[in-house]
Amino acid sequence: MRLALLGCGTVGQEVVRLLHAQSADLAARIGAPVEIAGIAVRRAGRDRGDLPIDPALFTTDALGLIKSDDVDVVVEVVGGIEPARGWLVEALRAGKSVVTANKALLAEDGAALHDAAAEGGGDLYYEASVAGAIPLLRPLRESLHGDRINRVTGIVNGTTNFILSAMDATGAGFAEALEEATELGYAEADPTADVEGFDAAAKAAILASLAFHTRVGAADVHREGITEVTAADVASAKAMGCTIKLLCIAARGADGSGRETVSVRVHPAMIPLSHPLASVGDAFNAVFVEADAAGQLMFYGRGAGGAPTASAVLGDVVAVARNRLAGVRAPSESAYADLAVRPMGEALTRYHISLDVADRPGVLAAVAGVFARHDVSIATVRQGSAGGASGAVGRGDDAELVIVTHVARDSALAATVEELRGLDIVRSVASVLRVEGGL
Repeated sequence: MRLALLGCGTVGQEVVRLLHAQSADLAARIGAPVEIAGIAVRRAGRDRGDLPIDPALFTTDALGLIKSDDVDVVVEVVGGIEPARGWLVEALRAGKSVVTANKALLAEDGAALHDAAAEGGGDLYYEASVAGAIPLLRPLRESLHGDRINRVTGIVNGTTNFILSAMDATGAGFAEALEEATELGYAEADPTADVEGFDAAAKAAILASLAFHTRVGAADVHREGITEVTAADVASAKAMGCTIKLLCIAARGADGSGRETVSVRVHPAMIPLSHPLASVGDAFNAVFVEADAAGQLMFYGRGAGGAPTASAVLGDVVAVARNRLAGVRAPSESAYADLAVRPMGEALTRYHISLDVADRPGVLAAVAGVFARHDVSIATVRQGSAGGASGAVGRGDDAELVIVTHVARDSALAATVEELRGLDIVRSVASVLRVEGGL
């Protein structure tokens, strides 16, 4: 089996090393040896140290390498939308099998790749695009194909999980925890894609597409990052027996008219310490799947890094190579359900709201009245000292109210918060966080 590798960065180099170190085992598992036909890079003459590869295999002509009749499988670890999209569409239309780790492309235009695969008759595998080495996507699209998945909840970004775990463990603020993550190599020099939730949103789109047999793109995912999470929020969560995680949540359910839809969102949320995801710390990933027959399933492991991602890539290479030798195709895209994506305003969720309010009679009744007007039921109310939620120095006649709601439509909850901001008795809405799990 002849393989074209597009990209030779952190992941690409680990793919080369694994191919070299496990060549005999891979040949036995596949039924034929795997050879690298070429590696497309930006600079072919760059020094790559002790990488076990013939320097003559490096080329800057990615398209020429893809079109070569000598190539059976194309592995893409470049990332980004273009030129990766054009390369992979070309390969798939030519009947070559493709293995990719490109979550951004799959979330942005996975439809084009699936259509090209159907046209050319090759396989499209992308296990490494979500949660690194964790075997997750294949169970969703194959092992659980006979079941009905109702909900997928996951921690799918190691950088943000490290930051929130550090804030929880040390009491540090976001900026200090981000600095530590950068020093340890968990955060990029520009961490925007991670801390603003773009990376997790792309993965959420892929998970929802597979779980619910519906094409879901990045634009369909409601996204919020963790930059507004404060040390006070983390402390408040602790006081309630909770922790804060950046969650991707994909759920199946009926909309207001009874039509079955899917809701896909990424945002920070409080979850009780009893929830299986609460103990997932450091830069680890975990995904919690709830299905009719299988019940609750948990997938856990390292979600990023060169070696874990390369492990997932090689697993896909074995699968597509076996299929080519056997003259068969993997199951094609399953998008038969074609469910509508429910707007965030229609999602059912709960809020944790911290208010700095005037400390005088009638305040609680006035605040409760706002919730009642928007048909939002209050689950718990806790009163504390002024400035307790925000960390600000309050006035002597101020108090803190911490309110947790029952489940309601997100639009109703958002409207409640907006009206609270306009009340004279509310000095500030110090914090608003969603609550997930059985709190």
